[in-house]
Amino acid sequence: MSTDAASPLLVVSAHAGDFVWRAAGAIALAAERGDRAKVVCLSYGERGESARAWREGKGLEEIKALRRGEAEAAAAELGAEIEFLDAGDYPLRETPELVDRLVRVYREFEPAVVLTHTLADPYNGDHPAAARMALQARVLAQAIGYDAPGEPLGAPPVFFFEPHQPEQCDFKPDVLLDITAVFERKRKAMECLPAQVHMWDYYTDLAKRRGVQLKRNAGPNLGLPHETMAEAYVRVYPQTTGVLA
Repeated sequence: MSTDAASPLLVVSAHAGDFVWRAAGAIALAAERGDRAKVVCLSYGERGESARAWREGKGLEEIKALRRGEAEAAAAELGAEIEFLDAGDYPLRETPELVDRLVRVYREFEPAVVLTHTLADPYNGDHPAAARMALQARVLAQAIGYDAPGEPLGAPPVFFFEPHQPEQCDFKPDVLLDITAVFERKRKAMECLPAQVHMWDYYTDLAKRRGVQLKRNAGPNLGLPHETMAEAYVRVYPQTTGVLA
């Protein structure tokens, strides 16, 4: 991932909690570098990812408000901006209007790096729908003739973050991001989401496993701490470089 100065990070999240489980470490690292980090939540996850609230007898608008508050608190913990498009979930419908809203986000924010979902997830169709729209909007935002404010977008690299059941989603990471320095911030952000408390320990354990893999791929003698924590990503477009590293 880019380490250049002034490298805004954009995260396109299908639901209000997705960005926390899967990319909170990357977001916190960006914020600590002094870069802008922005999360766009396409929905609140009000229908499909708020089972506890439904069982407690809460209504739709109450659940939306609850999930919005949780996501805002998590984003604040990470140092990120957050925007909600309230497009609905289960299903999250792909529409030209929603893609256009994303194009306008790209043009206004001018991200240097984009994170989003994988294109395959047999357990949750909203996730690949979000990824398809994020990728389509990136292409349209690059087109000089596209009717949206702002200058045409450059070519920010896109990374898919890890799905909940990676083996079933054909997820084979080629980037392991060391988030050890900010993991406590990620954990605090996760704890801002009591609607999905069952995810807290799962993603803590996952960060430990990915940390083991990071150490193994970094080499055996680099002195990385035993408690290394990591997030896994897949890079979508080729890396451009003058030096192989």
